[in-house]
Amino acid sequence: MFDRRIARRSFLKGTGAGFVGISTGLLTALPARAEGLTVGILYVGAKDDFGWNQAHAVAAAALKQVPGVTVVEEENVPETVAVAQSMESMINIDGASLIFATSFGYYNPFVVDTAKKYPDVQFRHAAPLWTDKDPKNAGSYFGQLDQAHYVDGIAAGLSTKTNKLGFVAAKPIGTVLRNINSFMLGVKKVNPKATLQVIFTGDWSMPVREAEATNALIDAGADVITCHVDGPKVVIETAEGRGVKTCGHNASQAPLAPKGFITGAEYKWETIYKDYAAKITAGTELPNFIGGGFDLDFVQNTPYGAGATPEAIAAADAARAEVKVGKPIFVGPINKQDGTPLVAAGASLDNYAPELNATDYLIEGVSGSIT
Repeated sequence: MFDRRIARRSFLKGTGAGFVGISTGLLTALPARAEGLTVGILYVGAKDDFGWNQAHAVAAAALKQVPGVTVVEEENVPETVAVAQSMESMINIDGASLIFATSFGYYNPFVVDTAKKYPDVQFRHAAPLWTDKDPKNAGSYFGQLDQAHYVDGIAAGLSTKTNKLGFVAAKPIGTVLRNINSFMLGVKKVNPKATLQVIFTGDWSMPVREAEATNALIDAGADVITCHVDGPKVVIETAEGRGVKTCGHNASQAPLAPKGFITGAEYKWETIYKDYAAKITAGTELPNFIGGGFDLDFVQNTPYGAGATPEAIAAADAARAEVKVGKPIFVGPINKQDGTPLVAAGASLDNYAPELNATDYLIEGVSGSIT
């Protein structure tokens, strides 16, 4: 049986220039291209990581159910030249005309350069990095997960008994900081006395540091833990093992915490993937950038677990409904961590305010250094 996964990188390495000069006999030995639309999806890790990769894999599984669509996937593709090699083989071997590159480090130079080489193929990347200087057959898609983290905060604020919550985060970049701030605003809305301590691990996947950070937060009194790391499995299981409640991130971690899981913030990539497939099938031009939250069905909250009380569920459901119709999350007065005013009393920031995309601060009530 022809192993596509093995063939992709080794085959392209051997040819050096893709399929130029390959004999007709070898080409006929390769798998026939699928009828209809073939979509290629690359993951930086395992598809069952209970996190970032799994969120995309869940969407891929849904896309496979669309008539006429074939999905080709490759796991554990590092952020190296392997990205370009895998994308080229998906195009040349499998006939992919739409590529989803799902890891942050895939974009530049790999997606950009490969898009230039294959102008008839559409490339879309899961981070808001595309600019009008980039190829027109490339683009970005993203979900405003801070909206779902805000709802998590509502539920968490009504679940804590110590009024101390913990957040394990990878890096202090804009998206992460925005999720932390939105979570805290949800907590404060229902529990003004509560505080949030953040520990940054330094990278997206550091299981040992994630376990250490979770334990340190619990030792400091936190009785609800959440996170923003690629694969939250270690954080959730560590907290569950110590009898502490949790809120999830990226995908569903509910099976990992049967006693303490409250809810989680999940991307709903399925909405975007199906929309792109429908547009290409209909001959409609794809947008170069698309982003959204609850209003566009791009994000969702994990179904409630045993850690969620009836009060927390009711409040979180109400908050989600409000955000979905445009009620702002950032309602003043809000100060930055250093006391600098962010939003004045009586004012608010729209949930899609451009300035929130440049978040480089934590808000009052959050402890932890971003430097």
